[in-house]
Amino acid sequence: MPAATPNLKREIAFLLADAARLMRTATDQKAAELGTSRARWAVLVRIQRHQGLSQNDLAAILDIQPITLGRLVDKLCDEGLVERRHDPADRRVRRLHLTDKAYPVIDSLSVLGNGLLEEAFRGIALQDQRALFETLGQLKANLKRTQAGDDDTAADRRAS
Repeated sequence: MPAATPNLKREIAFLLADAARLMRTATDQKAAELGTSRARWAVLVRIQRHQGLSQNDLAAILDIQPITLGRLVDKLCDEGLVERRHDPADRRVRRLHLTDKAYPVIDSLSVLGNGLLEEAFRGIALQDQRALFETLGQLKANLKRTQAGDDDTAADRRAS
């Protein structure tokens, strides 16, 4: 019996999942070098990018449960890295902001992260990185559309 021809799309999906898992593992190891975690790193970087986010908005961006994020933010607040501020338009909402103490931590994490990315992308030409960026962006958009039920395929599945 001849060997089966691999399904290219399936193999790409496997590679993508494997690469993501390896990146998470490597990031966990790098974060541990500074006595922190990948989850805390992600929270700090997202707050840096979007100062003043609500906790619910940040949980949605990170795709984690608000209660899980709440515990992470509580610890970051206790360490003096993050502070919650009242929203002037809605007293029920608390906005997340970094403190001055957080920036040296983020700088140290960035150095480790940049080193990891240099290693991960070693030997991959810049034009290939750009093509990968575009391709993965399209893949993500397609999956979001499918998940939201906005594409023809999802409509066909619902009709059957």
